[in-house]
Amino acid sequence: MLVATEYVQATVVYEHVATPERMGTFGGRLLLIHLPDAVCLALAAWAAARAHREPFRHVPPHHLAAVVAVPLAAQLLNMAVRWEHLAAEGLLMSNVVMATGCAVGYLVARLREDG
Repeated sequence: MLVATEYVQATVVYEHVATPERMGTFGGRLLLIHLPDAVCLALAAWAAARAHREPFRHVPPHHLAAVVAVPLAAQLLNMAVRWEHLAAEGLLMSNVVMATGCAVGYLVARLREDG
């Protein structure tokens, strides 16, 4: 799920919408990088929550670990690959986006499960 949504984001947003002028402001980066990333990570966390097997789904530590595993691995990979290009804003925002995406994905999965 994460690979597919990130591919769409990279091909649509980065190639067609993101211009240097738009990426020059914090608002532009928030709108064109961080918010789409949050959506991608929320979808990945939701998919992981739905795919987590039933006996372990009701054990909160196991379920939470299953939900955040893929977004956390993607975050660590991204940081390792782009370490020399990371600015303080990018590092902080990408971690906030990861946490927000994981929380939203987990909450959506819980709401869908209860409803």
